[in-house]
Amino acid sequence: MGRHGENIRKRTDGRWEARYMAYDEEKGKKVCRSVYGHTYEEVKTKRAETSKTAAVGTGTGNAVERGADAAQAISFGAAALEWLASVKEVQKQSTFEKYSFIYRSYLATPLGGVMLSRVTESLIRDCLVSCQTTSESLQKSIYGVLNGILRYAAKKYHMPPREIKRPAAAVHRKEVGVFTRTEQTKLLSVLCANMDLFKLGVLLCLFTGLRLGELCALKWSDIDLSNRALVVRRTVQRLHAEGAGAKTALVETFPKSVHASWEIPLQAAIAALLVRHQNGKEYVFGGDGPLDPRTMQNHYKKIIEQAGISYRNFHALRHTYATNCIEGGTDVKSLSEMLGHSNVKITLNYYIHPSMDTKRMYADRLCVFYEGLYGQVPGRVV
Repeated sequence: MGRHGENIRKRTDGRWEARYMAYDEEKGKKVCRSVYGHTYEEVKTKRAETSKTAAVGTGTGNAVERGADAAQAISFGAAALEWLASVKEVQKQSTFEKYSFIYRSYLATPLGGVMLSRVTESLIRDCLVSCQTTSESLQKSIYGVLNGILRYAAKKYHMPPREIKRPAAAVHRKEVGVFTRTEQTKLLSVLCANMDLFKLGVLLCLFTGLRLGELCALKWSDIDLSNRALVVRRTVQRLHAEGAGAKTALVETFPKSVHASWEIPLQAAIAALLVRHQNGKEYVFGGDGPLDPRTMQNHYKKIIEQAGISYRNFHALRHTYATNCIEGGTDVKSLSEMLGHSNVKITLNYYIHPSMDTKRMYADRLCVFYEGLYGQVPGRVV
């Protein structure tokens, strides 16, 4: 007969069976496995040998036990630091700095000292309640870092893989404002009066959709004035300098897009303005080095105040450009490529904000269609 608590029993066919739990990497969960023999002692020995073999890495028989031991011995914070070290080896410095900042700011205090074995979904949700009041973009980043750490821990310490989804109430997207046509008229009036390099920078973003970092890292060698084209090859960010405490430094990296570079056509008027502002320096706006994004932002705020219009962040110039392109008849595929997006879904879901004037125009067109279809439109005197 089997002995209580050992998971060893004698089957009806006369053989002995010893059961044990193991982690199946393909199924991603614990499964029950068995070894068989003619005697009780034989299956007990076989099960022990199977566990011993798996312990030295030639099988997965006791991966769960090893994972449980590791989870008891290492904290979430230690696993997070290991994950960040792995990120640093393969990602851009800006990505590593962003993930490090998010971990230190939102995950280290509530979860850093907790053992991996005690990090449950309910504990995580309790710890991240305060994050629900942050922006949608920041929430996405926080949960992205969290799940990156959990995936790393699952793979390295043979733990069941987990993914924590953001609470439904926390998944909301804050619309990025765009400048109305009236506001654009006022803005252009200020930009074209006594134009300098900073005004040219704002104007260039409004007519090309460049991001702030891409604008500040732009070199004259990136611009082909004869063919009226601009190539985006790099971006610049102010990041925390490693090992320098609170000090920061300007860092040039590849653009945000998955594309190594992309080309944007220039309007003839914009190309002419660039010709007038050529200065023989390497960088268009920074001179001998990239322009600090903070400097451009400060000048941008002054320009907005001078124009007497409601403040929108600098990125609103990019969204306004995208919306103007669509309302001007640009197809979405072409716009997506000019913005450097990896697919048109990003362009459609985040960058197009039809104005009420445009919607009214389409409504009026529908009336013309109905008039041709029915011979008249309700309410119109004939």
